[in-house]
Amino acid sequence: MVTHYKVSGHLACGSHGEKLPATTELAKVKCRNCRKTEVFTEARRNARNAARRAARREKAARAVNDWRTSWEARLAALPGPQRLPRGFGDQAFV
Repeated sequence: MVTHYKVSGHLACGSHGEKLPATTELAKVKCRNCRKTEVFTEARRNARNAARRAARREKAARAVNDWRTSWEARLAALPGPQRLPRGFGDQAFV
């Protein structure tokens, strides 16, 4: 059965009927006419861009934490009472 894309209470392809299956999830839409509409392509583009932005933010957060943990390990490996800078935990001395 063909699943349509529903936008603000209407089907994107313009079909009418109360018993037509419709969804707002982009991956489940099977109607070719709905997939060709401007509303569907814009929604798909927005979802794709949001996923890319989230991945980019996650990658940047991981990179920030990687240099920090490696630097803390390097300072901890130094001999003597080497002091960690402010903001690097509650350790007064390593």
